Amino acid sequence: MTYLAKNYNRKKISFKYGKGSYLYAHNGKKYLDFCSGIAVTALGHAHPKLIKTINAQSKKVWHVSNAFQIPEGERLAKKLCQKTFADYVIFQNSGAEATEAAIKVARRYFYSIGKPNKTRILCVKNSFHGRTLATIFASGSKKMTEGFGYVGGFDHFIFGNHKSLKKKINKNTAAIMIEPIMGEGGIKVVPDWCLKALRKLCNEKKILLILDEVQSGISRSGDFFAFEKSKVKPDIVPIAKGIGGGFPIGAVLMNKKVAAGMTPGTHGSTFGGNPLAMAVGNTVMDIVSNRKFLNNVKKLSKYFLSNLNKLKEKYPKIIREIRGRGLLIGIELKIDQTKFIKNLMDNKLLTIRAAENVVRILPPLNVKKSEIDQAINIIDKVCSKLR
Repeated sequence: MTYLAKNYNRKKISFKYGKGSYLYAHNGKKYLDFCSGIAVTALGHAHPKLIKTINAQSKKVWHVSNAFQIPEGERLAKKLCQKTFADYVIFQNSGAEATEAAIKVARRYFYSIGKPNKTRILCVKNSFHGRTLATIFASGSKKMTEGFGYVGGFDHFIFGNHKSLKKKINKNTAAIMIEPIMGEGGIKVVPDWCLKALRKLCNEKKILLILDEVQSGISRSGDFFAFEKSKVKPDIVPIAKGIGGGFPIGAVLMNKKVAAGMTPGTHGSTFGGNPLAMAVGNTVMDIVSNRKFLNNVKKLSKYFLSNLNKLKEKYPKIIREIRGRGLLIGIELKIDQTKFIKNLMDNKLLTIRAAENVVRILPPLNVKKSEIDQAINIIDKVCSKLR
């Protein structure tokens, strides 16, 4: 019997420990983890530098209130700002909190310049921005919002439909919020020209651009942020997942203009930015923002995607399309997604679903080429069995 509520449909498997790209189950079986806690364990399991950091910081101080200065947080904020478009950072505990804070920052900015009615956020229909009340309505998914009443302030347009997007902008629109690579939505990459057009449109309409990099950010795309390739500069970017390497950290990054509205008392978090989390974040940041590390992610991605496309050609009745960028990869199937994922797991490869019948593949960013080969062989074997 379990005393946990049934809001998760959990697979009947649990893990005793992890090492690198592998998880070891209580039943003694060894699994190649290409789910990574949904893009969270960016450096795999039990990374020695993260263990060392947590051990060292745990002997100093775990938590203090944000009523005091936190040097570890100051250091991480500085690194994030120096690496990105941002001038300021607010730390949170999760991606949903970071996205919720991003919405608040956008609305508060217009309030602070005397335009309190500009509160509406325009998002892609059936996107994913978190599980708080506000973020489920931002996502525009009927399935996620069913039974939770109604939270207003969000409008939606169809992915790739620019006429739909322009029509939805009105006098009360504060910002457009999109994921540069839609994760839960099916590993759909927003083209660079589209991001440039969005930035131009936001400038013309004098509204803000929020790019949700919770899943696609922190080097997962091969660039520190997925939008960097397009050369655009957003106004606000929520992050989480990979920045903690498995430790709960979220943040909202913003430019100087919008940050001016966030005066003392406008937002807070009990645990956000605590010294233990910030120490871990600093270590992760030092590793994943390194140019050599990023180039290796791109190299591994090119190899992985090339081999997956060969499988697509080999099994045209199984695989419809290979999607993604960096190590944020999707396999769109022509057959049942659930059955395919189960067969991968039976062959000791862990993956996770996404919308549009897509199998989401999220290996650690420091995955080895030999581990990618192992995954390719397993996918090949499953395709052969199910064709």
